[in-house]
Amino acid sequence: MTNKINVLIVDDHPVFRQGLRNILDVHEDLAIIGSATDGPEAIELVQDLEPDVVLMDINLPTLNGLQATRQLKSICADVKVIMLTAYDDEEQVYHSIRAGASAYYSKDVSPERLVDVIRHVSQGRYVIGERVLDEDDIGDWLLEEFRRFGGEIFDADDRFLDPLSPREMQILERVIQGMSNREIAYNLGISHQTVKNHMTSILSKLGVSDRTQAAVYALRHGWVPLRGDKEP
Repeated sequence: MTNKINVLIVDDHPVFRQGLRNILDVHEDLAIIGSATDGPEAIELVQDLEPDVVLMDINLPTLNGLQATRQLKSICADVKVIMLTAYDDEEQVYHSIRAGASAYYSKDVSPERLVDVIRHVSQGRYVIGERVLDEDDIGDWLLEEFRRFGGEIFDADDRFLDPLSPREMQILERVIQGMSNREIAYNLGISHQTVKNHMTSILSKLGVSDRTQAAVYALRHGWVPLRGDKEP
């Protein structure tokens, strides 16, 4: 038999936690290795138990699911998170994937579907609705959703630890917004060749191969803040 997928449940409602356990326990390839009632406890247990997949309630006390997921992914990059919520909201899906989740579902998801999603994300895939995506696909999806929903763009002066120069940050910001190199040159009042030179430097510094990957890097590393990042 193949190795089991170790699952951690994070939810502040004991009845829902037990319901998830009952659903998943009948599947021989899944193992419930623990549960947490809030974000800080989840972070502690992920470090102690090293689960493969975390089922994360988005509305948690103390530290909400988005905040907890960002912290989890910064500590344990390999852990996969499935965000669960009492309501289904397209913009919240975007913010959840931005925070590091691999999937997002309302709590009325069917047991069969949830088990399928756990298996998919444990293998490094992303699940958006009925779509199963790989790393390249999710990068393209993130850019599409950012341009759809908008949001706060980084301020280079506030991101002094980033490896890019202020001008490179200006150019990357415009790449994220969907501008071509020629449009960036016109917008910033510099030559097309200067933009190309800066793009070459950006790709080298970030260790990526194209402008789309650079934009996704900025989105996934918090250079474009999630709405509400500065709230307590």
